[in-house]
Amino acid sequence: MTTSLTEYRLDGDALFGIAYQIWTAYLDPDGVRPLVRAEDANATDVVAAISVTGGWDGHVVIGCSQGAATAIAAAMLAMPVDEVTPTDVVDAAGELVNVVGGNVKSMLPGASVLSLPKTTVGGGLIRYPGTRQVCTTTCTWQGEPVTITVLQVNLT
Repeated sequence: MTTSLTEYRLDGDALFGIAYQIWTAYLDPDGVRPLVRAEDANATDVVAAISVTGGWDGHVVIGCSQGAATAIAAAMLAMPVDEVTPTDVVDAAGELVNVVGGNVKSMLPGASVLSLPKTTVGGGLIRYPGTRQVCTTTCTWQGEPVTITVLQVNLT
C-alpha cells in the first residue's frame, strides 16, 4: 500500500513554500525578484529531475523556460546573464532540483536517498512511467515560467 503525501503535508502550497524559501536563500537573497505563483506556467525548455527512493519512491521535477534557466544559473553562479553558458544552465538546474529534492525528501516518511539529477535542454522529455502526480506548483520568476512537480511511483 502506498502512502499518500497529504498525510505528510506535502501539497501544492507546501511545495510552493519550499520553492519560495529556496529562491529567497539562493536566487533572490535581497528580496527584489520574488518567486510568484502563477495560473499557467508549464514550460519545458529546461527540465531537471531527481529521484527519491527508500521509504517513499518518486521524482521531483523542475521545468522552466530557457530565460528562467539562464537567470537561475546567473543567480546561483553570481555572474552576469550574458556570460552564462549552456553548461552553466545544466549545472545550475541540476543543483536547484537537488536542493528542492532534498527539502521534499525531508518531509517524506522513512529513510530515503536522492539520485543524481538529470537535466534536459531544448524541450527534451524525461518520462516517468508508472507514476502519478502528487502535487505541483506553477510560478514565474522575473516574468519567466517555472513549474515544480512531485510524482509518486505507483506501486499498486
